[in-house]
Amino acid sequence: MEFGIFTVGDVTADPTTGRTPSEHERIKATLAIAAKAEEVGLDVFATGEHHNPPFVPSSPTTLLGYLAARTERIELSTSTTLITTNDPVKIAEDFAYLQHLADGRVDLMLGRGNTGPVYPWFGQDIRQGIPLAIENYALLHRLWREDVVDWEGKFRSPLQGFTATPRPLDGVPPFVWHGSIRSPEIAEQAAYYGDGFFHNNIFWPMSHTRRMIRLYRQRFTHHGHGAPDQAIVGLGGQAFIRPNSQDAVREFRPYFDNAPVYGHGPSLEEFTEQTPLTVGSPQQVIERTLGFRDAVGDYQRQLFLMDHAGLPLKTVLEQLDLLGGEVVPVLRKEFAALRPAGVPAAAPRHPAVAAREAGSGVDPEAT
Repeated sequence: MEFGIFTVGDVTADPTTGRTPSEHERIKATLAIAAKAEEVGLDVFATGEHHNPPFVPSSPTTLLGYLAARTERIELSTSTTLITTNDPVKIAEDFAYLQHLADGRVDLMLGRGNTGPVYPWFGQDIRQGIPLAIENYALLHRLWREDVVDWEGKFRSPLQGFTATPRPLDGVPPFVWHGSIRSPEIAEQAAYYGDGFFHNNIFWPMSHTRRMIRLYRQRFTHHGHGAPDQAIVGLGGQAFIRPNSQDAVREFRPYFDNAPVYGHGPSLEEFTEQTPLTVGSPQQVIERTLGFRDAVGDYQRQLFLMDHAGLPLKTVLEQLDLLGGEVVPVLRKEFAALRPAGVPAAAPRHPAVAAREAGSGVDPEAT
């Protein structure tokens, strides 16, 4: 099973000091966080895409291209790439190019985004979000699989005899996750193509997550891709870890209370009860994460949000030491022991990556 982190790239004041990092500091901190994720043995680093303050990751492929040159093993991904406001031709070419730079260590998550003003900034209408996601991905899917594409749709100019360059590495497109919190149409889209479905359940109760993933699994089977438990599922999560749970709660509370996304709302206790946010000891994070399987079945990727709400870089790196050193090794062992034969352990990897792992003695199923 794959474990990793995702970042939303917020530039937020540290509520304990009042200091706000510069955009430059935040971008450089993201590089350090990604390097630390690989150092502590995590499998995936993923970046969001935002075009509005207080966020900085407006160019995910630039960030991931840099990281491709500075890392050796970790999978580089997004969380998410905006399929609605990006041109699918540009997505096809950017991520194929990134595939080559990273020798196959690339996949991506597609999503509609949750910031309404972004749509008109890029010439689109938020009321067309679902149709845009469906049409744009239909084109992207073809661009990676057909050398010459003739295409006409509603939202962009037609293509005649078009070839996206470069072609995917060894003719194998990046694996695609479709990310959604609330849209059954996106779960259906993932199922139709046999792609992965990622439910970023950080703000929703597990009952909602269970319904969305059940729908995806049922439709995955309906479209002939395999049994429900062979569908590729990913989950989001949040954690703040200290060896002592009381210390974790005391230290994280001011960050939670002032976070740009959920601050000044429910209490920390209410939020942790109703969502997957876990603030406590390594054992508490382990037990809570194992409980996700009880709700959705065996799944393939778990990403944690660790670097938000103004947490200083030093604290985030300490969190990653605890996550990689004390939490993930136990989760790997426990999830592997519970997973039935025939259920995928991880998302499909590019053959070049699988070949390197086999040659190095790394068991792909162990990760």
